[in-house]
Amino acid sequence: MKTGNKTSSADFILLGLLSRTNVHMFPMATILLAFISALSGNALLILVIQENSSLHTPMYFFLCQLAFMDICQTLIIVPKMLADFLIPGNPISPAGCGTQIFLMLTMGVSECLLLAVMSYDRYIAICIPLQYPIIVNRNICFVLSAGVWMGALLNALIHTVFTLALPYCGSKEIDHFFCEVPALLKLSCSDTSRYEAMVFVSSVVLVLIPSSIILASYACILSRVLRMKSTRQQKALATCSSHLTVVVMFYGAAIFMYMRPSSYHSPEQDKIVALFYTIVPPVLNPLIYSLRNRDVLRALKKLIGKCRDFQQN
Repeated sequence: MKTGNKTSSADFILLGLLSRTNVHMFPMATILLAFISALSGNALLILVIQENSSLHTPMYFFLCQLAFMDICQTLIIVPKMLADFLIPGNPISPAGCGTQIFLMLTMGVSECLLLAVMSYDRYIAICIPLQYPIIVNRNICFVLSAGVWMGALLNALIHTVFTLALPYCGSKEIDHFFCEVPALLKLSCSDTSRYEAMVFVSSVVLVLIPSSIILASYACILSRVLRMKSTRQQKALATCSSHLTVVVMFYGAAIFMYMRPSSYHSPEQDKIVALFYTIVPPVLNPLIYSLRNRDVLRALKKLIGKCRDFQQN
């Protein structure tokens, strides 16, 4: 045991985003800017939706959920990541690592499932508009939201328990910027092939099935939109294109990470891919959903106007 920096032999060491270079100032400043942008952007999006009664609809209820998930994901990842820039080789206890795995899996899977729910919501709104208030009512929104969170929590609990139960008798250096299951599996001194198969199966259920639902929903939406008048067509395409941009970015990175055999993983590649479902979406989601959405922009201008009137008075 090292007493100088209070590092226990049981602790893991996160090598961080740039484990093989000493040039940290620019990436650290970039991550800090992303952290501030993600927190402020998503918090502002939630505030705008909550303060404007015209946005109290199922679509924006789910968008608030997405923004909340992005805030949580940013807070789970970035503070520790910034600490690793300042103090290379900063240890993390098994309990801390397990907590990070549990919380990250909860937020990641929640976002996977929520994006599928949001695509279903858009399908009903565009393809069956007359039945929309009945099918997607307030109670259904809460049930769908609860189902998303419960499914994500259960999946996260199972994988956290299995991952921490593996023996780690060699190096404790995790070549990543957070505790992630594929990175930890490389450190185990036992045969992890069965557990890797379990990870693959859960990825199929939680990533491929929701993505299939999204593709089916948008195939129906596209067919419907092409038959609309030009004004309604533009509004529907703007809303749906925002959602599809988020989906492609998030699901593409998640599939690339969790549905490849461990032999095809490299630390540097995994860290770059992980950025696209941990850091990038929380930064871009508020911009994608606000800049391409007239209702949100209108509500934002209204909120800014209220703030100016309050300051003048």
